[in-house]
Amino acid sequence: MTRLLIVHHTPSPATAELLDSVVSGARDPEIGGVEVVCRAALAATASDLLAADGVVLGTPANIGYMSGALKHFFDQVFYVCAADTRGLPYGAYVHGNLGLEGAVRSVRSITDALGWAAVAAPVQVTGAPDRSDRDACRELGAVVAATIAPDG
Repeated sequence: MTRLLIVHHTPSPATAELLDSVVSGARDPEIGGVEVVCRAALAATASDLLAADGVVLGTPANIGYMSGALKHFFDQVFYVCAADTRGLPYGAYVHGNLGLEGAVRSVRSITDALGWAAVAAPVQVTGAPDRSDRDACRELGAVVAATIAPDG
């Protein structure tokens, strides 16, 4: 069985909705053989990352950047895991009320430096999530899970 790690910072009802949608997509019954593990960004460890076959990253946009919690996760794992996670499939979602570009760019900058492979475009949600936003996050979770599925 392969493992999908979802590392998220979920400080609001809006980010909780998006996380729930990602998890729902990743656990789609049509995608077999994937264990889904969710970790808050402040609790996720290098061991969690090294045990993962794929990752979904979730963050609010805070002052034009990813959340401090997700940055802390990257700070904790970057040098420990960099050599062992090159090519790791990943996806990301970002929520904010204005200007998400800086947060998306900061996540991409670090994942590029790690050599991870984006398997879907980042989902960017501004304001209250609507059905299409939740559907996009559900699809994100499903795409990353299907990418690492044993029969994928």
